[in-house]
Amino acid sequence: MTPQNVQIIGNEVAIVWSDGTESYLAAEKLRAASPSAETQGERDIFGQKYGGSEKTDYSGVTVLGWEQIGNYALRFDFSDGHRTGLYSYELLREIGRHP
Repeated sequence: MTPQNVQIIGNEVAIVWSDGTESYLAAEKLRAASPSAETQGERDIFGQKYGGSEKTDYSGVTVLGWEQIGNYALRFDFSDGHRTGLYSYELLREIGRHP
């Protein structure tokens, strides 16, 4: 599944997928689900988590722009300055399944 069209509409990112389905992703939810080490932290070989943010409320955060990364992910620019998470297409589909 690949995105055929990506649009920022108000506080949501709308994605039309190659199979014709559509996902509408709230900016706040996208920001909270960022797969970046800054947000999620990193684990060492023993499973110990280092870093990451305890913040879960991203009220008012919007998506300012986006960029396709290769043929597997999108990167979003958020109004709070965050822009390091690479959202795989699979992750975006999963986020879209749980409104």
